[in-house]
Amino acid sequence: MNQKNNLIVGIIIALVVVASYNVDANPLDFVEGLPNLAIVAEEMTQVDAELFGTAFWSMLETIQMAFIGTMVGVVISLPLSMIAARNLNSKFVYGPVRAILAAIRTFPSILWAILFVIMVGLGPFAGVLAIIMYTVGFVTKLQYESIETIDSDPMDAVSSIGVSKWQMIRYVVLPESAPHLLSQMLYMFDYNIRQTSILGLVGAGGIGFYIINYIKFFEYGKAAVFMIVVLITVLIFDWASVKIRDKYIIKSQHGMEVNAN
Repeated sequence: MNQKNNLIVGIIIALVVVASYNVDANPLDFVEGLPNLAIVAEEMTQVDAELFGTAFWSMLETIQMAFIGTMVGVVISLPLSMIAARNLNSKFVYGPVRAILAAIRTFPSILWAILFVIMVGLGPFAGVLAIIMYTVGFVTKLQYESIETIDSDPMDAVSSIGVSKWQMIRYVVLPESAPHLLSQMLYMFDYNIRQTSILGLVGAGGIGFYIINYIKFFEYGKAAVFMIVVLITVLIFDWASVKIRDKYIIKSQHGMEVNAN
């Protein structure tokens, strides 16, 4: 077993070395570039406090974009996840749906933002649409995988008494998968805040518009103000997510285990 593990580790190391060579990943270039990073870091300490007001309101816009995109995306994802679950439908039903979802996930949110900027013009609405598409692609996948892990015994018991598929979904599938859905919503909202922060790169609104423009003109001190606001916001939402998970998700899962026993 040890020889097999050593062989696997050796193969992985060899692949990393070959891949690094192919993409010109030279550690010496990184070391030589450290003085430039120090210069940028020094300039970023010279923050322009007058911009904190603008940063606050642009961050608020970013949060609203992420919130709308996440909530709408989750609402769309829920029925799609039921259709895409293998334990609820035949392969002729879930197969095409999964193919469409894979196509949606192929494009990162910034590419969706470019597409929607072309469709609806510059501004936050394009960013919201991009976040919706990104959320649909990933939450649907996470949710149908959660549905497929549901214990089959309750589903078989309910099916044996002749209930409809909708009743089984309502009384078994949704209650069993609800804790996972809440966790996925929190994760996607947290992730979408970060994603929305860079959509300004393509004119899709949010705080990223200011960050990209100040960096473009080498005004790192001004860009730092907006980065600080993003960091504080992310830390706050990380803290809130932990509290919500501890209060609702873990308690819900514990209650389900007690009932099962």
